[in-house]
Amino acid sequence: MFKRRKPRSYGQIASDMIYPRGGWRRAGTYVAYRLRRLPDQPHRIARGVAAGVFVSFTPLFGLHFLSAAAVAWIIRGNILAALLATFVGNPVTLPFIALISVGFGRSILGLGGELSPHFIFREFSRATGELWHNIQSIFGPETAHWHSLSDFFAQIFWPYMVGGGILGLAVSILTHYLTVPVFRAYRRRRDKKMADRIARAKELVAQARSEDPPRDP
Repeated sequence: MFKRRKPRSYGQIASDMIYPRGGWRRAGTYVAYRLRRLPDQPHRIARGVAAGVFVSFTPLFGLHFLSAAAVAWIIRGNILAALLATFVGNPVTLPFIALISVGFGRSILGLGGELSPHFIFREFSRATGELWHNIQSIFGPETAHWHSLSDFFAQIFWPYMVGGGILGLAVSILTHYLTVPVFRAYRRRRDKKMADRIARAKELVAQARSEDPPRDP
């Protein structure tokens, strides 16, 4: 019933992930709308949002959904809110998150040099390809090579994890304390509107009954 009449192709899905049809502003508005209407307690929704924001600062690309769900489950947050909040790590914000997280992590670990976002994501792509090659080498004649992956882990992945983990924790805590009152205010306003509608309906029913002429016995 709720499926598309014409299913999207894989190319359209990939294109929408890079740039949604309605733009990132509309996509962000939709995510905020869905979060406000989740049927759960405000503090649980806020915890889920915090979990999604935290995971968005980690280099676990391709595992953000699973990681956000796991973190939300551990801190007893709303899992769907966590999945929606991973929207923070979108193609527009990821280059900035990666650059800041890797730079911060490298400064903490005492590693010198600055890396560009293009270099960081290129190294992620190369490491992914090499990891897949090593997995295939288990079942074929190819030889596995781990030297480049070791350098990638020490120079980029681990600094990203350290820097992104610290920054993500700080941002997620701040997000939690900012979103709890927002969700509570939305619930109070929604409950008040519902109560006003019920009261108005009762008034109309009472008025209709009072205006009905008495029936003859």
